[in-house]
Amino acid sequence: MTYKVRLEIFEGPLDLLIYLVKQSSIEIANIPIAEITDQYLRYLELMQALDLEIAGEFLVMAATLMQIKSRMLLPPEALGPEETEEPDPREELIQRLLEYQRFKQAAELLSAMEKNRLVQFSRPAPAQGSHVEEVEELAEASLFDLLHAFSKCLSGGLSREMVHEIIKDEFTVEEKVGLLRELCRRQEKIRLLELFGAAKSKIEMVATFLALLELIRQRDLVVRQSKLFGEIWILRNTGVESSPAPS
Repeated sequence: MTYKVRLEIFEGPLDLLIYLVKQSSIEIANIPIAEITDQYLRYLELMQALDLEIAGEFLVMAATLMQIKSRMLLPPEALGPEETEEPDPREELIQRLLEYQRFKQAAELLSAMEKNRLVQFSRPAPAQGSHVEEVEELAEASLFDLLHAFSKCLSGGLSREMVHEIIKDEFTVEEKVGLLRELCRRQEKIRLLELFGAAKSKIEMVATFLALLELIRQRDLVVRQSKLFGEIWILRNTGVESSPAPS
């Protein structure tokens, strides 16, 4: 038996590429394809080691990146006369990323406008002399933020065998789901690094991470951060009803 997490609510390969570009503080139009390909493959390997169900489009993008990388590594003399006149092999990918980024930014703007509209008349004016506590605005963290934080805490390789060993240990992912759900009932929010820091072994850390993904999938929990690549917090999802646990 293995514990496979299905993450239909998460992002696709273009989201991962944009995440890596932002993480490296580089321009999309000037992607260092060899570096980005290596980073992309490392994330893919981690997702596969965790037995996350990966959409085929992630593998197609991996093949595309490797093809572009191989073409850019070839010396000009190794190319035929027609190939030397071809445009930058990255051009099509760059245009796809730029267009996708524009759509994401437009969607984020519309979402922000909707949220502002919803709260515009919902908050009553505070009584005179009363103190209004400032609430820190937290943005949604992505799957890739979670994977990045997890890999940093893991600080070592991860094999599929390690994931499969979880069910043989003194705890299971299902038990970790219950413990994490109870912990989030007692605390308003939990630092992700503290959650991982409480684990006594890599196997326990993997089980905790898979339990967190399962609770996010069920919409019981959400993950937020104060800024891009900032500290990640785990909170109860008070916005929607959770979906039923899988049988």
